[in-house]
Amino acid sequence: MHSWIPALLAMAAAALIAGGTVLRQKASQRNGAITKGWWAGAVLAVVGFGFQAWALGLGSILLVQPLVVLAVLFALPLEAWVDHRRPSRMDWFWGALLVGAVVVFLVLAHPVPSDRRPSHILLAITVTVLIVLLIVLVVVAERCRDAHYKSLCYGIAAGALFGIAALLVKSVSLHFIDDPLHVLEHADVYLLAIVATLAVVAQQKSFGAGDLQTSFPAMNVMEPAVSMALGVVLLGENLRVGVGRSVLLTGILLVAAVAVVQLAKDAAVRSDTKPRDDGGRRAVAKPDRVAD
Repeated sequence: MHSWIPALLAMAAAALIAGGTVLRQKASQRNGAITKGWWAGAVLAVVGFGFQAWALGLGSILLVQPLVVLAVLFALPLEAWVDHRRPSRMDWFWGALLVGAVVVFLVLAHPVPSDRRPSHILLAITVTVLIVLLIVLVVVAERCRDAHYKSLCYGIAAGALFGIAALLVKSVSLHFIDDPLHVLEHADVYLLAIVATLAVVAQQKSFGAGDLQTSFPAMNVMEPAVSMALGVVLLGENLRVGVGRSVLLTGILLVAAVAVVQLAKDAAVRSDTKPRDDGGRRAVAKPDRVAD
């Protein structure tokens, strides 16, 4: 399988997810109610998730997930068009930095997909342990009175859960390729349903915690970080690099993470400063993760 096919699918997923996010933001600026525009955005985001699953089925997590992160960038001009404004110079700067970091990472890293199927027992144990740890994090968030730390905990939990979901999507896709008629016999499918549900709940909790500028960047960074780490550990995916280049790639990923955080933070600031509706409530647009 040529790597450009999953790469194109991942970029299509990022564009669709970005479009779905912007449509829902526009719909919720009026009074926060779920409208036809909101549903249109939701459908678009679901289609984007389908493309992401397709890409993960064909390519490496280390290839797909960095490209899906570009949804944060694709949303930039779309959001500006909806708000009848131009993106700021700093928006373009962080966007260009993100694109450059992702391109350099993929060119230097040469992600190698693995044919290894994850051990069912190891996968179940790993996912269960991570879910328990993240539930503990959510409990800590519930008891925290500080909106900043509560939002941070929820954002980390939601992003990590979406990252686990990406790994499970990859695993389910491999089962589907091997034997599409018996996919439902694998525990991965049901683990995916549980993890995806928990991720959405944590995401909504993070939106309601009151500090979107903290939770949204945390989600956008944790998802690719967790999914890529699990891809290496459980699926045997690797990079064709030595020690020196590994250090360089780590620095490049940190640059990409900073750019994602800044773009997500700026988007959250704009969402938190939307004008109030006629009922006196703030019409806060709730952005979604990178891979909905």
